[in-house]
Amino acid sequence: MGIVTPGFQGRRRTTQPALPPGQYLVEDFPVLSAGPTPRIDLDHWEFVITTETGAEHRWTWPQMLALPSEEPTVDIHCVTRWSKLGTTWRGVSLDTLFADVETGADHALVRSYGGYTTNLPLADLRDGQAWVAYRFDGADLAPEHGGPARMIVPHLYFWKSAKWVRGVRLMRDDEPGFWETAGYHDYGDPWREQRYQGD
Repeated sequence: MGIVTPGFQGRRRTTQPALPPGQYLVEDFPVLSAGPTPRIDLDHWEFVITTETGAEHRWTWPQMLALPSEEPTVDIHCVTRWSKLGTTWRGVSLDTLFADVETGADHALVRSYGGYTTNLPLADLRDGQAWVAYRFDGADLAPEHGGPARMIVPHLYFWKSAKWVRGVRLMRDDEPGFWETAGYHDYGDPWREQRYQGD
């Protein structure tokens, strides 16, 4: 026969959501940038995928907006330790943009207006994992958050979701981007705390 202590109700259940190790929850949307916020004239904005052979696939702003869009709701995690849950974006899946791109590359370097770059395995931009987003929370994406368009790669730390995105260069060999050259992790999985080289 089991013994039950009066008043014992088991372990207290937490109402806190599961966050990657070392992260804390925010309700606002912190603004962090490596340099000044570029202001891009939409008449001159373009997104270019360049293959390892030099072939280019280009979209103007009207062409990007005319593509089928999606509205993912995702959690985002910054390497500076904040996490924001349930963020809603609108944009074009990288699967749509890569649909007619022939490549044998395994790596990608995402490029931004203003000169920022970040590297990712090409596989992490496919299979419903990444978007070029131009709306956030029902409104046009503000410049301080990467507008007119930014990359969204929510399963990696947010520095991989390049603001002010202008294209992707496909490569056979990996090449570190801005923060990776400065010592940040090449991959950046928040659940494995891959913040810096060696993590």
